[in-house]
Amino acid sequence: MTVWEALFLGLVQGITEFLPVSSSGHLVITQFLLGVKEPGITFEVLVHFGTLCSILWVFFPDIKKLAAAALFLNNDKASRKMLFLIIMGCIPTAVIGLAFQPFFVSLFSSVLTVGIMLLVTGSILWLINMKVPGRKTVEKMKVSDALIVGLFQGFAIIPGISRSGSTISAALFRELNRETAIRYSFFLSLPAILGATLLEGRELLSSGPENISVIPLALGTAVAFVSGIFAIRTLIRILNTGNLHYFSYYCWMVGSLVILWQVVQWG
Repeated sequence: MTVWEALFLGLVQGITEFLPVSSSGHLVITQFLLGVKEPGITFEVLVHFGTLCSILWVFFPDIKKLAAAALFLNNDKASRKMLFLIIMGCIPTAVIGLAFQPFFVSLFSSVLTVGIMLLVTGSILWLINMKVPGRKTVEKMKVSDALIVGLFQGFAIIPGISRSGSTISAALFRELNRETAIRYSFFLSLPAILGATLLEGRELLSSGPENISVIPLALGTAVAFVSGIFAIRTLIRILNTGNLHYFSYYCWMVGSLVILWQVVQWG
């Protein structure tokens, strides 16, 4: 892997992991359309770690409270409830991921699927942006809210379906206010990203690290971390201004181009 490939892949991972445009979909597009080779398990582990650190950096005060609540070091009822709701939200995600893993893996070989699912993502973002934001805070959240958001996160394993876009849209649909929706979405992503990192790490331990220079690995991880912070803060700003539909145009454009490219290839 060259330094430029590492920088490019780290940038793509960091930005698309959090902006509602589907990181998995862009990974498939990058490999099939741009001819960029799969980076390898070592690189994937490190860039996932970089994006995980992005969330920890942006939401550190909140995550610190959640950690203290988990260890019973404080009496913050809101943090304890958020922690409980995160656990509840992880259940449908885990069930869907384990039950349909072979099916989801097979979709990563279909560029056409990515194009169609990007159109779906764009439509979800457009529709939810038309909805008047609710007023529900974490104190008023119900277990059913967490389960539905977790369900949407589970189906976001499909390449082309945005995890952040799906979970935020589901939270807004359940009448959560914008601040609570985005905080819950990102907190719910922590176990998912951590789980993916651990699974890749286990595979790395069993197969052994690839022969990749330390410099591309370090640069790719750093770029994923920095671009992840930028993407999170950008999404928060856009969501708070009610302009989530901007990402609809991008998803529709890329999805349409991918479908057109596939049709031309068949012709």
